[in-house]
Amino acid sequence: MNYVISDIHGCYRQYMKMLGKIGFADDDKLYVLGDVVDRGPEPIEVLMDMSVRANVIPIMGNHEYIAYFILKQLLLEFTDKNLVQHFVGGIADFYQKIGAWVKIGGKSTLEGFGKLPQDDREAVVDYLSEFSLYEIVEVNGKNFILTHSGPPRMTENIDRLDAFDFATSKTDYDKVYFKDAFTVTGHIPTFRIDETCRGRIYRKNNHIAIDTGAPFIKAGGALSCICLDTDEEFYV
Repeated sequence: MNYVISDIHGCYRQYMKMLGKIGFADDDKLYVLGDVVDRGPEPIEVLMDMSVRANVIPIMGNHEYIAYFILKQLLLEFTDKNLVQHFVGGIADFYQKIGAWVKIGGKSTLEGFGKLPQDDREAVVDYLSEFSLYEIVEVNGKNFILTHSGPPRMTENIDRLDAFDFATSKTDYDKVYFKDAFTVTGHIPTFRIDETCRGRIYRKNNHIAIDTGAPFIKAGGALSCICLDTDEEFYV
């Protein structure tokens, strides 16, 4: 079976519970549409679990886009001679970026990363570098384009778009991007698309939005997953 999940945001317990709920097996595939890190309490634990599963396909979200840049820099061995040259814009600019990241939920990722031994830190950064920008999947004669945010400029020439486009743009759910394919995205919690879809997957115009607000359980959010083979929805 082919499953898709998005915006886990460090909710490790919900993530593991979801794997159990769908009966995730070695011959299944799980596509993760980004924003694995930040906000929730255990983002590094989610990343490390994903990294040892060959049948989990990670796709970059805006939070990985930021985390990779910062964590890669933090791996460097700092000396008085190399401190400034390694940071684009200088050390003050780098600390500003860290501060901005913390404000959008990066604290839990930063703290978890800091607790790892050096070898594991390097493994996490290497794994983040392997995240794809999108995946195109055909299941039972249906085509699915899997990406984090579904850039509004998406056309048949999607290879011309860059990482920033795929990670940070917002889907226009009033527009059909592809007549012969479904665009499956995360990025925007569904309750911000349609209040009546709080904690539930949203569908419109060949779009399937599956960020159902995992870190916002108190506000009615949930972690969701969809099976592309059966169209079944799962919630934790």
